[in-house]
Amino acid sequence: MAVPTPHSVPDRPGTPPVPPELADLLRAQLASVADLVEEEVCRQVPEYARPADGTYRKNLRSGVVQALTLFVDHIADPRDDGSAIAATYYELGRGEALEGRSLDALQSALRVGGLHAWRLMGSTAEELGLDSTVVAALGELAFRTVHEVAQAAAAGYAEAQLRSTDELERRRRRLLDLLLEDGPVALEAVQDLAHGARWPVPRTVAVVALAAAPDRREEDRPLAAAGALVDMESRPPRMLVPDPDGSGRFGRAFTLALRGRPAAIGPTVAVTEAARSLRLATRALGLMGRGILPRQGVEHCSDHLSTLLLYADEPLLERLQARVLAPLDTVSAGQRDRLAETLLAWLLSGSNVPDVAARLHIHPQTVRYRLRQLEKLFGDALHDPGTRLDLILALRAESLHTRQN
Repeated sequence: MAVPTPHSVPDRPGTPPVPPELADLLRAQLASVADLVEEEVCRQVPEYARPADGTYRKNLRSGVVQALTLFVDHIADPRDDGSAIAATYYELGRGEALEGRSLDALQSALRVGGLHAWRLMGSTAEELGLDSTVVAALGELAFRTVHEVAQAAAAGYAEAQLRSTDELERRRRRLLDLLLEDGPVALEAVQDLAHGARWPVPRTVAVVALAAAPDRREEDRPLAAAGALVDMESRPPRMLVPDPDGSGRFGRAFTLALRGRPAAIGPTVAVTEAARSLRLATRALGLMGRGILPRQGVEHCSDHLSTLLLYADEPLLERLQARVLAPLDTVSAGQRDRLAETLLAWLLSGSNVPDVAARLHIHPQTVRYRLRQLEKLFGDALHDPGTRLDLILALRAESLHTRQN
């Protein structure tokens, strides 16, 4: 990025020129004025009140001398754009951002230093008996100088902050990829990457899988700001939430990011087991898309563990259904649905006919009639504990499939 050379503070029309020979006089005083300005900045800006051999103080001294030099150079040659000195302040601004510090201290130092330097140099101009309009022109020139170096510093700070943000996002993406990869994840490797990504390693995490949606990056930023690791470019989009069972600080950011978007929240696991949470969240989101789980809203895997278990191996589930439900294939489709519904309700109610009738909103006599039909189809198998469990699993899966359609 090119260093800006600001000229947004133009000279006022009609302002008398500053005598160029004044530049030589002020340049001779530059070192002593720099000492006084540095002392004043250290007194008023706490961040610079550090040992004289420290980096902060060295940067301060260099910055003061460069700004005073730019001021004097503008007097000597008004056409000088000061690009070299602006580059120094550009780098100073970059340095503040790269160190993770605010630009406030540097801007405060510029204001304090600029005002004090003007007082010192302005008094010299008055002692020389210069015309008041010339002194005023010097003041405008001083303001222009401070404006130029401040703008250069702000530009450098903004550029470094942008690059720093991009790099931070890349590091967090690598960290998320590590946490969600298949296979064992070493805690030491997580801690190393997390340090570079400025992400405090939590004790537990949960992974959220979201339905795909048009890019809404701005709405997803609150989640990253709240500490979540977010990857909206993956399929499905996903985010890793630290300490999900903690203070609930993600609630508002989570709601903002979703905006009605279907999502599945995986179980809470240790940070090194995040991939397991992702697998279940992804499975649950897929079942939501098929209507086996509710299609809309946010679903917690912990509320659907039995369904997730049923659909962990669908080919095996189909084999189970084909084997244990084979007797129902001998009746008509309409009769099959009624008998399957009655059988599941009977198994889940502990073989209590009145409970089955209440659950299905039918007469108890109807329940007994259907149970006699089921006894003919299944025989003694209906009273075998192992078969009853298989029937519950197979019929439960069938009922979910029926609801889907």
